[in-house]
Amino acid sequence: MLDGVSLDQLRTFVAAADEGSFSAAARRLRRTQSAVSETIANLEGQLAVTLFDRSGRYPRLTREGDVLLADARTVVGAVDCMKSRAKGIAGGLEPELAAVIDVFFPITAFAEVAHEFRVGFPVTPLRLYVEALGGVVQPVIDGRASFGLVGSLPTLPAGLLAERVTSVEFVMVAAANHPLASHSGMIPREILARHVQLVLTDRSDLSAGREFGIMSPSTWRLADLFAKHAFLVSGLGWGGMPLHTVNKDIAEGRLVELAIEDIPPGGLKLPMSAVYRVDAPPGPAGRWMIDRLKRCRDET
Repeated sequence: MLDGVSLDQLRTFVAAADEGSFSAAARRLRRTQSAVSETIANLEGQLAVTLFDRSGRYPRLTREGDVLLADARTVVGAVDCMKSRAKGIAGGLEPELAAVIDVFFPITAFAEVAHEFRVGFPVTPLRLYVEALGGVVQPVIDGRASFGLVGSLPTLPAGLLAERVTSVEFVMVAAANHPLASHSGMIPREILARHVQLVLTDRSDLSAGREFGIMSPSTWRLADLFAKHAFLVSGLGWGGMPLHTVNKDIAEGRLVELAIEDIPPGGLKLPMSAVYRVDAPPGPAGRWMIDRLKRCRDET
């Protein structure tokens, strides 16, 4: 029976889990609610596992369903990736490659890849945007960029496909003369809340109403990572930064890495993914760029 599990069933399963109800999944898939319910029931029968608890007003994933959801996402993502690669290969070379990268990604690493790109694709111009949060994704949605290298936006809109590329080390820092820099031991959240946190603000509307990594009720918001860096060095607040941008400041004593509870020593690993539209995947040049960027993970 397991050999009869279809891609359509898995897509329906993922949609129902993402949307939180069969009716919302039906709207997303442009089907009737009864068709979605029947598809999920058939999948449960083939797997011999109950995926959703239907005792409440809305279906909720069972423990088993939560485990199998990760597998379903992997299968659907792999198939979408294969289809996108095939479509890109068949589509011919792009007249121009437009890409947008997260401001957290080391631009020097991208520049090295760009050297190789110029050799391999000498007739394909490169247009590059550098943005943060939803600003990385919006040009992809609008069709202004073939793909985005995204790290600072945890959730993505529907219709986009993400491929894990690499990760960036992310640390919390403050100026050496900031009060938090002299704190002994792990810094609890209630101490952090007494000081201004410097955070990046989204130039798009994609993260409107949502906050990512905010630990203090007092925040100053900057739309530019370089401005945030300057404010941190000046002691105007504390905040998170990619390690590669502050390594020298830490080594030379201008900034101090903060030991914050619930954050592991050495900071966090921020995953970076290549994101593009399912209906408009990158062509050969964009595909080469994504695959080459994945090698940065092994070289850093």
